[in-house]
Amino acid sequence: MKKDIENIDDIKLLVHAFYDRIRENDLLGPVFNQVIKDKWPEHLEKMVRFWQTILLYEHTYSGAPFPPHAKLPIEKVHFEKWVTLFQITLDELFSGEKANMAKSRAVILGVTFSSKLEHLQAGNINKEEKHD
Repeated sequence: MKKDIENIDDIKLLVHAFYDRIRENDLLGPVFNQVIKDKWPEHLEKMVRFWQTILLYEHTYSGAPFPPHAKLPIEKVHFEKWVTLFQITLDELFSGEKANMAKSRAVILGVTFSSKLEHLQAGNINKEEKHD
């Protein structure tokens, strides 16, 4: 039986396994690799702090997670794939209350980011139409 997410080592395992999967994915890998380039260690550490704050209530992350995504060449399908891969990774590694909470939070993040991005893109389209 798989254990639940209990500590920072579990968060590190989750984050590293998940982003290994992201880097290999045909849809997401190119986007992440183009943006992150050789700064994967820094990105992984930031994501560990992010999930540590959310799942363990240890406030080690500060910042606004959406703005870095706002100018990326991504759409709803990217967020859906991100959520799917995150949930697959969780299911392979963990089971329990915190794992379920992580799945729910990932869905919320995916929907929220996707909606914000669609809103921004719609605003830009409307601005372009007004200038034509």
